[in-house]
Amino acid sequence: MIKVLFICHGNICRSTMAQFVMQDMVNKLNIADKFIIDSMATSTEEIGNGPHYGTVNKMREVGIAVLPHRATQLKKSDYANWDYIIGMDKWNIKNINRIIGEDKDNKVSMLLDYTDNPRDIADPWYTGNFDKTYDDIVEGLDAFLDFVLKREG
Repeated sequence: MIKVLFICHGNICRSTMAQFVMQDMVNKLNIADKFIIDSMATSTEEIGNGPHYGTVNKMREVGIAVLPHRATQLKKSDYANWDYIIGMDKWNIKNINRIIGEDKDNKVSMLLDYTDNPRDIADPWYTGNFDKTYDDIVEGLDAFLDFVLKREG
C-alpha cells in the first residue's frame, strides 16, 4: 500500500484538491486499491471545516468527486504512517518539518518538485484563483504519479 498525505496551511483548499484529484486519477487507472490518500493542515485555523467552496466548485466543474472531509492538523506521530508527505509551498514544508522534526526517511517534498518547473502552488484562499491552483496540482500529480509508479512498481 502506497500512503500519500497532502499538506497545506488550512487543509481546505490546495491539499484537499490534491487529495480529490489524485483519488480520481488512481480510480481511473484502476489502481486505487494500491493507495491510501489523505490531506492535513499545518495550522489549526480551519480544523473541523469542510473543503473551501472554491475547491468544491472547481471539482464539480471538472467532474471530480468531492470526498467527505474535515480539516485536521498534522501531528508528529503522523510521520510514521505515511510514505509521502507532500506540501504545496515552501512555508508548508517549513511548518511540516517544525511539526515532525527530522525527516530521517526523506518522506517530505513539495508537489511541484516532481515537475520540470519546481515552484510553490499559490494559495487560492488569498489569490482566489482556483483554476490556476487546479492546473498546478494536475501538473504536479501527473509527475508525482509517474514517479511513484516507476519507483514502487
